[in-house]
Amino acid sequence: MNLKEVIALITLLDDPDETIYTQVKSRFIMLGAAAIPHLETAWENSFDVVMQKRIEGIIHDINFEALQKALKHWAEHEQDDLFKGICLVARYQYPDLDEAKIKKQIQLIKHDVWLEIHDDLTGLEKVKIINHILFEVHQFSGNITNYHAPQNSFLNVVLETKKGNPVMLSIVYALVCKELDIPIYGVNLPQHFVLAYVNDYANLYDTTHKTLSDNILFYVNPFSKGLIFNQDDIDSFLKQLNIEPENKYYLPCSNLEIVKRVLSNLVYSYEKLGYPEKVEELKKLEKFS
Repeated sequence: MNLKEVIALITLLDDPDETIYTQVKSRFIMLGAAAIPHLETAWENSFDVVMQKRIEGIIHDINFEALQKALKHWAEHEQDDLFKGICLVARYQYPDLDEAKIKKQIQLIKHDVWLEIHDDLTGLEKVKIINHILFEVHQFSGNITNYHAPQNSFLNVVLETKKGNPVMLSIVYALVCKELDIPIYGVNLPQHFVLAYVNDYANLYDTTHKTLSDNILFYVNPFSKGLIFNQDDIDSFLKQLNIEPENKYYLPCSNLEIVKRVLSNLVYSYEKLGYPEKVEELKKLEKFS
């Protein structure tokens, strides 16, 4: 990146001609993240409100384009890493997200569970310990008061506030379980999200679903403080919603589906709040795969 070019571009940011500004903006977006520190310095040294707003817009656009590319890369090469995918979603609102801090918070919960758990326990006994640590010791709970608030869909905020929606509480639960090699996976229900506890030897990629469905021991509902339930309860839930039962409502879903579900929830949240620009951007992010 040519520093002289960056300085020249910055001097043009207060130009009243919108055509010039559009060209300058396009060039900054091409330069990418490397230009952001220079833009931030220019913002700090400017007393021109118009120029500051333009700089903010350019930085946002640079970050958004980088996020689109990162999500696409994740879908193609890192889909096994749910933590990475969910952190990328959080970067939409928090571009300077500290992943190391978030990982440390997950590790702390994992450590508290690890102190009480051992291999001789049944799946049910392990889940009861996880429930105790998450919902009693760390006091996570469903955000019933502000159920549709965007903050319920950002991992960093949920870990700070200890409140979230069904998907994000399930993600926290699943991330802790992954650290402990406990076979718990997300189930993408309509209007809800839960977890399935499967046998260690279950084939998650069984295309017939026969082996997998036979190896689901029980389900867990993190939004209800880890309530344990079975397939009959899913039957009843679907019946209440007048939805025909399908395999996908009973079986573990992919990390790709989980990330898309979080993005879908954010679209709905910002629609309710009346932020059309954010809705449009998040719908673009939904098309990452």
